[in-house]
Amino acid sequence: MIRELAKYLLYFVVLILAQLLVFNNIEFSGYINPYIYVLFILLLPFTTPGLVLLMSAFSLGLVIDLFMGTPGVHSSATVLMAFSRSSVMALFSPREGYQSGTYPRLSQFGLEWFIKYTVMLVLIHHFVLFYLEVFTLNHFFSTLFRAFLSSVLTSLIIILSQYFVFRK
Repeated sequence: MIRELAKYLLYFVVLILAQLLVFNNIEFSGYINPYIYVLFILLLPFTTPGLVLLMSAFSLGLVIDLFMGTPGVHSSATVLMAFSRSSVMALFSPREGYQSGTYPRLSQFGLEWFIKYTVMLVLIHHFVLFYLEVFTLNHFFSTLFRAFLSSVLTSLIIILSQYFVFRK
């Protein structure tokens, strides 16, 4: 139990540092911004209680908001993503359901399941994030395009991380 908690605290810190020091400096023509910190919510165990999941998401978003100077934008998007997680998991649930002791990893459920799970939650996060960021519908299609492209890059980085970093 303590080992698992320490592992997820390490994920929390490393993903925040990676986001702030590396991925915040990646921007392609003003449209594509990867937000890799959402991987923390994606990797939490299936058995994580709802309240713990939402509080973790809020804490994660709050730390990102504090460092990026975006009051509440990342927190809101991350909490909605965490709230939607159980519905997305139910939507893509295997026939036999999720076994206790399993984690949402590519190695346990395969590439197809992990892509659907990741892309759906990243799309939810990014659409909320980008529309809250601009807070207007005047540039609806450019914001939609920006959210979609950023979601594709973020999902690709997350899927690649499953092959190189989170193998087990």
